[in-house]
Amino acid sequence: MSSTKSPIVDIHTHVYPPSYISLLKSRSSIPYIRSFPPSSSLRLVILPAEDTESTSRGRPVGAEYYDINEKIQFMDLHSIDISVISLANPWLDWVPQSEAAKAAQGINDEVNEECGKFPGRLFAFGTLPLSGGKEVIVKEIERLKGLKYMRGVILGTTGLGKGLDDPELLPIFQALQDAKLPIFLHPHYGLPGSVWGERASDYGHVLPLALGFPLETTIAVTRMILSGVFEKVPDLEMILAHSGGTLPFLAGRIESCIEHDAHLKAEGKLGKSRKTVWDVLKKNIYLDAVVYSEVGLKAAIQASGEDRVMFGTDHPFFPPLEEEGAKWASVETNYEAIKGALGSATPEAQGALGGNAVRVLNLSL
Repeated sequence: MSSTKSPIVDIHTHVYPPSYISLLKSRSSIPYIRSFPPSSSLRLVILPAEDTESTSRGRPVGAEYYDINEKIQFMDLHSIDISVISLANPWLDWVPQSEAAKAAQGINDEVNEECGKFPGRLFAFGTLPLSGGKEVIVKEIERLKGLKYMRGVILGTTGLGKGLDDPELLPIFQALQDAKLPIFLHPHYGLPGSVWGERASDYGHVLPLALGFPLETTIAVTRMILSGVFEKVPDLEMILAHSGGTLPFLAGRIESCIEHDAHLKAEGKLGKSRKTVWDVLKKNIYLDAVVYSEVGLKAAIQASGEDRVMFGTDHPFFPPLEEEGAKWASVETNYEAIKGALGSATPEAQGALGGNAVRVLNLSL
């Protein structure tokens, strides 16, 4: 992989910096980090489904979560030249309003400094103080522009708490558009636990992660489209995690339902100025390639474009269950999907592996 002309860029890779780890260790409610006797190993609990007395309670937390040197070792193992790191879910959504500004500034400065330890190899998506209110958020967006390694922001699907179609978010989207900072949209909250049935805990994390996360993303972006966000903030750019969930596959059905909805027509929302789902996918949205199959990646490419998909790993999540030190199957699967969908050494494959990210995120110093 390292012989390609463009660098290989991982745009979906997380880190919990040391201060964030300390903050989580101090807590007793979600999100938190603690051990569960008789084991002394620390486990991270960030989802309601993990906060139960079961074998799936949380996930082990090792140095790969917080040690930036571990990130570089992982990159070297998998021939990754550049990583765009971001704080993993649940970000700072849960921080009290009075503490939001200070928490975001501290985390963003710390991540920017971590990138500076390996100049040219690490860039970052900043974290917003969403609980702090509009003025605090916009101020941090302005500040992020001055941080050397910041290339966008990571955002969850609830926004300020009411979803991404909330009108209160429009000034924030406008500020991001003006700052030319793309949104990396990442799920966290999934779907209500009741949808998985009474035996859900028998299946570990599979149902909420494999199904809940993609559907959460799809619903959030569809609500943005329905509310006209992309007409009101026409140059807003978003990178959707996990290849946009099910959005590429369902785009045609969503668009058909919109065009045939009498309520939307009566509300005057079907005029010629409306951006279709396809317009948004090809003009406002980029998709990562974290979909683990050639079939899914081909759908993403067909929906958004060969020049709008970008390689990712989701490190440090989905590590091998055995053979510590070996290459991660989850990463190699994404490499193989790009090779199968776009060829092994074609310009299109080189774009997906890194060229597209370098162009879109201006990954240079």
